[in-house]
Amino acid sequence: MHRVEGLPGESAPVGLTLALGRLRTLGVTGLRVALPAPGHPLGLSGPPEFNARALEAEEAVVCHGAAFGLVPQVYEAGPQGDVHAEVVWHVLPVREAPPADVPSLGEAERELAEALRDATEVLSKLDVAGSGPVAEAAIDAYRARAERGREVLAPGYPPRAVRVLELAQRVGLLVSLAYGNGHGGAVSASEMAARGAALRPVERTARRAQVAAYNSFVEERERGMR
Repeated sequence: MHRVEGLPGESAPVGLTLALGRLRTLGVTGLRVALPAPGHPLGLSGPPEFNARALEAEEAVVCHGAAFGLVPQVYEAGPQGDVHAEVVWHVLPVREAPPADVPSLGEAERELAEALRDATEVLSKLDVAGSGPVAEAAIDAYRARAERGREVLAPGYPPRAVRVLELAQRVGLLVSLAYGNGHGGAVSASEMAARGAALRPVERTARRAQVAAYNSFVEERERGMR
C-alpha cells in the first residue's frame, strides 16, 4: 500500500492515484528519480532538509514543473504471519535547480563501458570478482528475466535509455556480487583497499546511469519544448 502525506490541500495521507492527480493540478508535469548515497547527492537539488531525508532513504522523487519532492518511508504492518509492507511518501519543498551529477544518456553509456572495463581488469588481477554457486545463480536469474523480454522502461522512452538502464543494472548486479562475495581472493589490506577502490567508482557510475535513463523522458521532453 502506498500513501502520500503532506500534499498541499490535503490534511491527511491520500492514495497514490489521488496524489498524482493532485500533483498534476499543482503544476507537476513529470517526475525525476534521485538515488543519493553518502557523499553523493545524485539527482538532488536541495534544500538541505530534503537532501538529508532523501539520503537517509537512499531514494527520492523530484517533481518537474513544481517545487515538490517525495521521500519514501517503508513500514511493516499487519499481525504476525501476515506482515506486509506499507510505503508513505512524504511531500517536501525542493529547490528549483538542475539535479546534481546526472549525466546525459550518451555520457552515461560511455562512462559505463569505461568503468566496467577498468574494474574488470583490476578485479581479475586480484581474483576477487564475485564467483561461486550463489553468484552464478544470481547471474542465471538475471539472464532468465532478460530473456523473458521484461519491459525495463515504459513505452515512449528513447531506445538508448533502455540500453543504458539494462547495462547499468547488469553492472550493478556484478558490483553487488563482488561485494557479497566477502573479500574474495583479497587477503591483504592493500588488496582489499584496491578492490574497494575498483568497485566504488563502478557502483557510482551505475547509479548515475540509472538516474539518467529513468529521467531521460522528462529531459528530452523539456529540451523539445525550448
